[in-house]
Amino acid sequence: MPFNQFLEYLELEKNYSVHTIRAYQRDLLEFQTFLNDQFDGALAAEVNYGVIRSWVIQLVESGISNRSVNRKMSSLKTYYKFLLKTGGIKESPMAGHKALKTAKKVQVPFSQKEIETVIGLLEAEEGFKGLRNKAIVELFYSTGMRRAELVNLKLGDVQFADRQIKVLGKRNKERIIPLLPSVCDSLSSYIQARSELQTIADPAVLFLTKKGVKIYETLVYRVINSYFSKASEKVKKSPHILRHSFATHLLNEGADLNAVKELLGHASLASTQVYTHNSVAQLKQVYKDAHPRNSK
Repeated sequence: MPFNQFLEYLELEKNYSVHTIRAYQRDLLEFQTFLNDQFDGALAAEVNYGVIRSWVIQLVESGISNRSVNRKMSSLKTYYKFLLKTGGIKESPMAGHKALKTAKKVQVPFSQKEIETVIGLLEAEEGFKGLRNKAIVELFYSTGMRRAELVNLKLGDVQFADRQIKVLGKRNKERIIPLLPSVCDSLSSYIQARSELQTIADPAVLFLTKKGVKIYETLVYRVINSYFSKASEKVKKSPHILRHSFATHLLNEGADLNAVKELLGHASLASTQVYTHNSVAQLKQVYKDAHPRNSK
């Protein structure tokens, strides 16, 4: 199969997740299929930008979004960078490529009232699932961690004495996030209920199903979507929106952008700045209310 060395490089040297590697593989195989159909089976490593541009045109005409086209081009760009690094090519055909324009996605965070409503609903529930789901919701909102990060938490990552939790993020980068006393209480109650399960497949894993096996990302999404559907009319109700809410609410309360960047595990400040649109709106209101030259 083509691209094997590249995919191994992503796994072993770049430490990309299985999900990310599969996305790269799909994009590259799709490009090779295009080459087989339109360019007599030419190899991706041997084509010029004109060929790639033809694929871009075909993708756009097929009706897929510019964002999806840009993702596929990003996969190609990374592939050609790998070939340059390993001596497979002397010049990248993607060197002069410009991404297609895309509309900025506005992520609407949950309000504090909506989050409090959900926590209230969870406090009314009893038993293992209720305690687990409450711990999940509170952990998302109080730490801003990603869904995959929460799913992969270990029991030993929770450090009650120091009120903090260890999170393994992208590229296996570890970070420490402080925990609120209320979240420690929720985790403690859940862990007690967890210890009473009849069977536990992997004792090291923090969050389990009632059958004692590790929770999975789809289940976590369903938990968040289910509870927030009862409290919010927003179109999107997902773990990522809770992460977005965490960042937005911190910034609205005056948190330093660099500190929020570290808590979120972002590699660059630019990634964190997407969460500032609501904060800017609040700053404008503060400016309007407080500036002495403003006519009231």
